[in-house]
Amino acid sequence: MPKVPKVMVLLDKSRAADRLFLRGIVRYSHLLSPWRVYTRPPFYINPSGKSRVLSKAKNQRMDGIIANIDDAKMGEALIATGLPTIVIPIKERIAGFPCIFDGGDTPGKMAAMHLLSLGLRNFAFCGFENLCWSQARGEDFRKRIVDDGFWTHFYRVPRSKIQRLWENEQIILADWLKSLPKPVGLMACNDDRGQYVLEACQTAGLRVPDDVTVISVDNDDLICDLTVPPLSSIALNHEKAGYQAAQLLDEMMAGKKVDGKEIIPLESSHIVIRQSTDVLAIEDHEVAKAVRFIRGHSREAIQVSDVAASVAVSRRVLERRFREVLKRSVHDEIARARAEHASRMLVETNLSVSQIARRLGYPSDKHIARQFRKEKGMTPRQYRKMFGRK
Repeated sequence: MPKVPKVMVLLDKSRAADRLFLRGIVRYSHLLSPWRVYTRPPFYINPSGKSRVLSKAKNQRMDGIIANIDDAKMGEALIATGLPTIVIPIKERIAGFPCIFDGGDTPGKMAAMHLLSLGLRNFAFCGFENLCWSQARGEDFRKRIVDDGFWTHFYRVPRSKIQRLWENEQIILADWLKSLPKPVGLMACNDDRGQYVLEACQTAGLRVPDDVTVISVDNDDLICDLTVPPLSSIALNHEKAGYQAAQLLDEMMAGKKVDGKEIIPLESSHIVIRQSTDVLAIEDHEVAKAVRFIRGHSREAIQVSDVAASVAVSRRVLERRFREVLKRSVHDEIARARAEHASRMLVETNLSVSQIARRLGYPSDKHIARQFRKEKGMTPRQYRKMFGRK
């Protein structure tokens, strides 16, 4: 009988993102290449650090490793194993290993575009310092905001360990939030940071989303629905990235040579909008009302005339004010809102493109494909292949 590969997977199973990575790995193993997957025992059974677990990989005759890498010490332990490895870097990229990292339309870019679409003109980013993925998201956010001619305020994490204890940092973060110009659109590097920001807003007496509009990353349903108010978040294709990581590791275990610079892209698929960004910072009340009407009817085949009728102004006047305030036409806003609704259905449901087209009132598959490609740069089927389950 052929040998069944033994693969060590060191992920934090308590985290939604890591569970999705693991689900993608298991999906690949079950469908294409049966593995024996070994995970780290729970902390209450075996509190050993990941570096110590890695040091035993060779003695346990593992064939490959997929692991979160916390620091250089873990990187050294990985190198010592000499085994084919895929890493998910936490603090820094580890040279010589293929890794899973943000790619494509990054979370930072998508968050910036969403906050800009709400009419906001003040922006901020709150992340974790010395974590490579947080820094990358903050920089992508800043660049996209700069493209529209605006400035981003960055939260600076306290240097002192005592100040970084949450009961102390909460006051520091609240003071920083109070100092920002209002209203402000804020991106948190992930849902954990987003939860902290919302708690600090309560401490500071700031209204969300009116004073501070908050969006985060990962779309961990438990965290996002636990916060007050519920937290808008960018969904990433964790499961597909896990599948692709397993596929590459399988090839490496079969002898494929890699240069260690390969990146398995962790791409943003869509935004799950909750109450923390349910605001329009638009002073023109008719334009704001029109945008709310469009977003509330995104599953319907509405026309520009329907939008004009909803705010009781002429089509010509509404078009002019849309371009003055939002720098786009009413038709552009309708197309964008409907494409966002379709993208969620493509990722979150198993409905066919034809079924989605019918539910959204498109005359045919060709019509939804043409409009979707214009907005997203790809067809609905390509989008589902890229961001949906493998």
